[in-house]
Amino acid sequence: MVGFVAACLLAPAPASAADKPVRVFILAGQSNMEGKAPNTLMDHQATDPKTKDLFAHLRKGDKWIVRDDVFIKFLDRKGLLTVGYGSPNRTGCELEFGTAMGDHFKESVILVKAAWGGHSLYKMFRSPSAGFPAAAVLEKELKQAQDRVTKENEKNKKNNPLPTMDDVKKDYGSSYRKMMAEVKDVTDNAGTLFPVLKGKPVELTGFVWFQGWNDQYGAENEYESNLTHFIQDVRKDLKAPKLPFVIAAMGQNGSKPATGAMLTIQKAQLAMNDVPQFKGNVKTIRTDALVDTAAEELYPTWQKNPDQWKLVGGDHPYHYLGSAIWFNRIGKAMGDAMLELLKDQK
Repeated sequence: MVGFVAACLLAPAPASAADKPVRVFILAGQSNMEGKAPNTLMDHQATDPKTKDLFAHLRKGDKWIVRDDVFIKFLDRKGLLTVGYGSPNRTGCELEFGTAMGDHFKESVILVKAAWGGHSLYKMFRSPSAGFPAAAVLEKELKQAQDRVTKENEKNKKNNPLPTMDDVKKDYGSSYRKMMAEVKDVTDNAGTLFPVLKGKPVELTGFVWFQGWNDQYGAENEYESNLTHFIQDVRKDLKAPKLPFVIAAMGQNGSKPATGAMLTIQKAQLAMNDVPQFKGNVKTIRTDALVDTAAEELYPTWQKNPDQWKLVGGDHPYHYLGSAIWFNRIGKAMGDAMLELLKDQK
């Protein structure tokens, strides 16, 4: 049920529903999973006669719905799902995805969002079974780090210690570990974070991955292997061997065909659909097919038409133009894909 409420008005769940698990979904990735559609753009397009129908299901009267059945934790923020849970003053795919999950399940839903801009799968999201890169790669990285500190010491007349190999290695998998810590925090403390859920069991129900940009710079050929390891390790570490996994493939190319490293990563993400062990439990969706053509067409001249641009977009192509329509379409497609994987669960 959707309610347009303030947190203080939430009533405890009926006793008959007390034993139903709270459905937990993990939304992970880098800046596009953070969410880049400006809230001001959302507000405009939700009232503009040309676009308001696209947002009507997310509104009640002249305000955004605040769901009483879908909760969200995004790093240092938590609350009831509504607009504004993207980057500061922005919204992302969580709005449409969470709406789809809330509409589908009778149980309450929690979204755990673990996303950090600029973090690659090759390095910071690298999962345990992927191991470290080759020794020569690490040695090169160590030398570069030591050279930087040496130059800084000489310039500033300092004597800071040079980085060690342990310093180099500690960044590998750091975001993976932080993501897992976020999931553990929510699943262990759901009743404290969201008091209305106190006493209810939680159940990991699905995982959504939206990432890829930073792997274009030299790590694209490893992406397929690293993503396979990532899916396997997430399931192993969460003790959920068949956890449904939705992947949103890179699609910043929009209406134009992807090329180069982006195409390599896109193909690697789409290849997950054909991995035998992932059949029926992993699904990759295309995001380029969901492009907001109005924003795409106006972007090349946005600097000459800033007042017009802010009514359709709010960022650059690597952030899907900051298009509220594009981000919402991606969120809905994520939700549709997840429900397809969960079609036997209600």
